[in-house]
Amino acid sequence: MKNSIKLSALFLLLSFGAFAAKPVKAKEDPAKSKDVITLSAMKENRGVYVNVLKAGSRKPYVLVYDRDSNMLLKDVLPNKPEVTKGYVLTNLDNGNYTIMVISNNEVVRKQVHVYEEYNQKTFFFIN
Repeated sequence: MKNSIKLSALFLLLSFGAFAAKPVKAKEDPAKSKDVITLSAMKENRGVYVNVLKAGSRKPYVLVYDRDSNMLLKDVLPNKPEVTKGYVLTNLDNGNYTIMVISNNEVVRKQVHVYEEYNQKTFFFIN
């Protein structure tokens, strides 16, 4: 009798656990997921690569500002699932600049410092 009660209780516990488990979605809604934006250094041209993995439908764009918040560049990127574009920084004057990438309400801001070293323009990311 004790074994049948234990067995019934175990069966009841397992059946409640199966119904309480959260079901797995077959496909995630792409409108709710976020775009992934990365900035990385170009090794060959002394510049910055912008890479956007898109989840939304809006076109990404890149803005470059100087230290006085003057917009130096606005570039609209193609509306593709993945976009990579390079920006060469050797024509900029020495100083600090802000690169902002906006895609599907995701905003990434990076500051770069452009300077001259061994008669060549180079840069590094500040943040």
